[in-house]
This record gives sequence, structure tokens and C-alpha cells, in this order.
Amino acid sequence: MENVTVKLAEFISKLTYNQISHKALEKIKACLLDTFGCAVSGSTTEWGRIVNEFVQSQKGVQEASLWTTNFVGPAANVVLGNGTMIHSYDFDDLHMTKIHPGSVVIPASIAIGERENINGKALMTAIVTGYETMIHISRGLNPKASRDKGWHLTGTCGTFAAAAAVGSIWQLDTGTMASALGMAGTQSAGLWAFNVDGSFSKRFHPGRAAQSGVIAASLARCGYRGPTKILEAGDGGFFKATSRDFDFAAVTDGLGEKFDTEDMVIKPYPACGSLHSSIDAALIIRGENQIDIENIGEINVHNSDGVNLQCGFDYDPMMGVLHAQMSMKYCIARAMLDGMLSLAQFTGDKLRDPEAIALASRVNFVLDEEINKIYPREFPSIVEAVMKDGKKYKVRVNVLKGSVENPMSWQDVQDKFRALAVPVLGNNRAAAIIDMVENLEDVEDVATIAKLMKRQDDA
Repeated sequence: MENVTVKLAEFISKLTYNQISHKALEKIKACLLDTFGCAVSGSTTEWGRIVNEFVQSQKGVQEASLWTTNFVGPAANVVLGNGTMIHSYDFDDLHMTKIHPGSVVIPASIAIGERENINGKALMTAIVTGYETMIHISRGLNPKASRDKGWHLTGTCGTFAAAAAVGSIWQLDTGTMASALGMAGTQSAGLWAFNVDGSFSKRFHPGRAAQSGVIAASLARCGYRGPTKILEAGDGGFFKATSRDFDFAAVTDGLGEKFDTEDMVIKPYPACGSLHSSIDAALIIRGENQIDIENIGEINVHNSDGVNLQCGFDYDPMMGVLHAQMSMKYCIARAMLDGMLSLAQFTGDKLRDPEAIALASRVNFVLDEEINKIYPREFPSIVEAVMKDGKKYKVRVNVLKGSVENPMSWQDVQDKFRALAVPVLGNNRAAAIIDMVENLEDVEDVATIAKLMKRQDDA
């Protein structure tokens, strides 16, 4: 068997800006703007504040900026805060291989990019390199098989992606990059136990993965040797340790030929991506019919056992925001009640709303064998509202909103960014960020990003 880790390292070390497809570069701009909006909004959360206070308490050499603050500190620490902020509301970009690359790759790329004063083209190259690495590793791992074992793939695959992005910036050679991937993989972590009690740990996983990747690439650059068969090793290799059904060939198939970055999903709802097609269907039912919510007998969601494992639990209003964002029952009930699902639907009063709690208790999961066979390659869903008089409203959504087949426009992405960023940054700075991202290939020094990503009162 060929050395999969080294072949991936070779791709990372040789990819240039001119080799990347125009579609991938344009999608990265959308992902970057979306990521900034998610980070700014995330800075206002309790979990974002706690991690940022920790990062600032560590002080240290001034290399990179902690967004929305005046703090400049070690890149490896700053990315912990920035990554956690990005993933604070499960609103950040998504790939169908069950990962959130932006919350890992972008903070790592910008932190090291700020330290090294790279230009916009180098930044985009690093981000695409990280995205491609993370997507290919997750695909080869078999995301459903790894998720079924309790792993959170954004955390486990993200370490490799951050190391790849940083390695791109530093132009590490193939051997050094293979060591960096090895050091990234041996730090790989992220467990799904947060669903048990609504804890904050899921928010932390991307930031920690970014931090591990920065450390991995930094050590390798200094000559520290990591295991160069970290993916495929029979004893302690990443794939064997974290999946029961994997495919090494999928890691390298098509690398640099077709850019999977083009397929990134910008999320319209701050909820688990596996629920988005079900939310779409519920909103269609509500929008196209005059439904008396009190007369709904039950709502049946036909989907895969993977979605049921991840999101099918009973809703408990005392478990907090993350529990609600991951809850099929709550998200469907709230969408049916309000005709929308935004951050406002995940505030305290909404979470404890007796009408939502009652309706959530009448949302049921139904296994659909056809959908089960194709998830997570595809994310379809069927939602059926059954009225107390027996009348039924049934909608199937095959392609979720925000995907390649049903994308959010650039205007949609800007609108989402403004909604998240303006309350914190103000209109002028938000407009400047949009302009910078739109013309990123012309940016001479990405350190200018740090100057824009500050609160209004920190200007």
C-alpha cells in the first residue's frame, strides 16, 4: 500500500494559488465572510467569553490577534479563542462529510498569516489547502462510521487541516509536512459526549483542533519528527483507531483535480446541519398551508439512523442552547411555530416556551431505509404533519438550502454576515470587511483583518 500520509503531504506542499479552481476561490470568499460573522456573534456568548478570558490570561509573545478584542498573543493560543467563537452557535460553514472546516482552518491560517504578513492570495491558498485536507480525510474515514463510534469529526479531522494550512503558508517540504500531519494526528480529539448534558465542549473542539494543528506544524518546522504513516498505520493509525469502515484511497483520489471546497455549505440556520433539510421541509409545510398548530396531532420526520442518533433525543428545556440546536424535536417545533429559525429562536424564553415544548413532544423519528443508505453523502428528509382530524401535510426535501444545488447567493451571505456582525462591529467596519473579502486577492497584508475585527468601542 502506498504511503497515504506522505502522498497527502506532497499535495499540501505543492499546491499553488494558480492551480486552484475559480469556483473554489470564490467559495472561500463566501466561507471567509460567513466565518467572520459567526466569530463576531460568538464573541457575545458565555462560552466564547470564558475561552477568550483564558487565552488573554496566558499573555505571551505578540503574534496574532484575538478577534473582537485588543489582545495580541501567541498564535497557538489565539486560534483557540477564535475557533471557539466561530463554532459558538453551530452557524459556521459545513461540508457534507460531517465537518465544519472554517472554524478550524480559517483561524489557523489568519493567525499565522498575520504573524508572517502574507498576502490575500497566500491566505486563500492556505485555506483551500486546509479545507481539501479535512474533507478528504473525513471522506476516507467514512464519517458515519466514525461518528457512530462517538467522535466529533470537526475536532478529530481538524487537527490535520490546521497543520496543512499552516504548512502551506510556511511552504514546508513534503517530508516536513508529513511529520506535521503526524504530530497533528497524534493530538486528534473531540468526543460527542456533550449531547448527554448540553455542555460547552462542542464549541471548544474547532479551536482546540486549530491550536493542535498550529503546534504540530510549528514543531515539524523546527525539526521535530512526527509519525509519517499517521493515517494508515496498523497499530495506532488514525483511521483504524477512529473508524470501523474506512477507505484509504478516498484520501488521495482526485486531490487537486476536483476541488471539494466548491461544495461547501453556508448554513441558513443556527442548528445541526443534519437537521437542515428537515427544517426546510417544516418551513415549507407551514408556509404553504394554513395550519392551526394546536390541531397538529404529530409530526413525523423520516430520516436516517445517523440523524436519529445525533439529534433524535427527547427535548429538555433545561439543557441549554446547544441541546436545542442539536434537537430534531425542538428545531422542527420552533420552525413550525415561528416560520423561521434564527438566533432569536434559541434564546432563553423561546427555549422554555410551553407551546414549543408541547409540540416538540409530538415530533417523532421514522427510519427511512432509502435515506439511511445515502446519508451522509446526501442529506434528504421527509417531514409529515398529521392533524388531529387525520389530514396530512407531507414534504420531501432532497437538497438543503445553502448547498451547491440550492446555494445562498453572495447577497444572502452578506445579509447573514451583517445580521451577525453589525451589532458588535458597527456598519462601517462590517462594510469594510465585506469589501476586503470581496477583493481578497488584492490584499497585501492579512494583518489588516485584525484591525477590522474589533468591537465598535475598541476602534
